[in-house]
Amino acid sequence: MKLTILGCHSATPRAHHNPTAQVLETKGHLFLIDCGEGTQVQLRRFKIKFSRIRHVFISHLHGDHFFGLIGLISTFRLLGREAELNIYGPKGIKEAITLQLKLGKSWTNYPLYFHELDSDSPQLLFEDDKLTITTIPLDHRVYTNGFLFREKPGERKLNIDAARKANVDLSYYNKLKQGFDVVNKDGKTIANKDITLDPDPSKSYAFCSDTAYYPNIIPQIKEVTTLYHEATFLETHQHLCEPTKHSTARGAATIAKKAEVTTLILGHYSGRYDDLELFRNEAKQVFEAVELAEDGKVFEF
Repeated sequence: MKLTILGCHSATPRAHHNPTAQVLETKGHLFLIDCGEGTQVQLRRFKIKFSRIRHVFISHLHGDHFFGLIGLISTFRLLGREAELNIYGPKGIKEAITLQLKLGKSWTNYPLYFHELDSDSPQLLFEDDKLTITTIPLDHRVYTNGFLFREKPGERKLNIDAARKANVDLSYYNKLKQGFDVVNKDGKTIANKDITLDPDPSKSYAFCSDTAYYPNIIPQIKEVTTLYHEATFLETHQHLCEPTKHSTARGAATIAKKAEVTTLILGHYSGRYDDLELFRNEAKQVFEAVELAEDGKVFEF
């Protein structure tokens, strides 16, 4: 999995700070997660081939998370896109986008599909033979979801030397990778575990922004490889969390620790703070493996 942060700051964009948007590349897919103002500029800036994007996931209908979407959709039209585009987001996103297309007389010349969400329980949004994508219901001022991207287990690895010693015909190698026992050239059944190795561990990514401290998500994100969790405030402004339904760095770290994730990435910083290292320092008092999102930063896991 390769994660590129296009923007990771809260509220209004600034000269060098962009609102939330990121691209996750995994198993041949390029997924866009949130689409704040200026997202398509960031896609070009970091040389991401955004024509490959087939699925866009919008967490909620606050402007700093989706105001860049209409621009991206319109640019795809101008570039002569033909491939379909799927938009997953809260109920109302179709109306918000199609009204602008209607008033601008700029309907897309490619299939545009909206998948509107309103459930407070996790919902499976996408599945193929390599991964699944599920909503993570969050606690914010408006209806909001995070998204859980989870790879499916890969094929088993063939131990070539062991297979040859066991006198297994080449034609059975694919079945071995799929986990089956096979019969060798002598008619003897060969146990799969004796001539194959476990596949690489499956990776997973949980995106959680925006939300108050919300322990309800812990069972769903248990032991994920990487958790991105908003950290709008430091503990000195913890009193602002309840009215705004945002989290502190310490709160995000507590979620990461209880969920036993491998790595925590913090983001969605309030503009009131000049030194982002303060967020890392605060979170590491609770959870050690902390990274800071920054515009243009790439994480591979």
